[in-house]
Amino acid sequence: MSKLKHMTNGLIAENPTFVQLLGMCPTLATTTAALNGMSMGLATTAVLIGSNAVISALRKVIPDKVRIPAFVVIIATFVTIIDMLMHAYIPALYKQLGLFIPLIVVNCIILARAEAFAFNHSVLDSAFDGLGMGLGFSIALTILGAIRELLGVGSIFGISLFGEAFKPALMMIMPPGAFIALGLLIAAVNIITKKIKSKKA
Repeated sequence: MSKLKHMTNGLIAENPTFVQLLGMCPTLATTTAALNGMSMGLATTAVLIGSNAVISALRKVIPDKVRIPAFVVIIATFVTIIDMLMHAYIPALYKQLGLFIPLIVVNCIILARAEAFAFNHSVLDSAFDGLGMGLGFSIALTILGAIRELLGVGSIFGISLFGEAFKPALMMIMPPGAFIALGLLIAAVNIITKKIKSKKA
């Protein structure tokens, strides 16, 4: 499988949000705005790339019996670095995302890729896999955040689109809105992928 295939796999065919339904906690909780969703996705991408590469590099020296604890330690190291960098350089965004940055450690997307891919493939392949999965996650969170922000506030990335006359559907920036928007997006992705597969057949 080519490096490009490893990267594009996470964007569409194995998208962690729309196809595998992984990482639902940050997906639903941090997507009240497009910027929040994108930032959470990019932070997760950075951790995915770094942890995948390191786990792959150490796969031959990590004993099989302690591989999961070893994965968690490696992932936690990268999460701590991202957490400190965000706290230092973008404190306003860091406050918005709050507890969900440290919780990247237990994001099942990262642990799943470490176990299913990085522990069995080369460093470069694992890094590309992390990049693809991370970008797929980032795109999904950004789209979901943009829809919720547009309907719930009337803006995208903080830019107002409809003026003062707009009556927002406040439910969209609340938990029920997250479930509704995500469900509709998953349905749309399923319909599109089925049509593409039927055309290829």
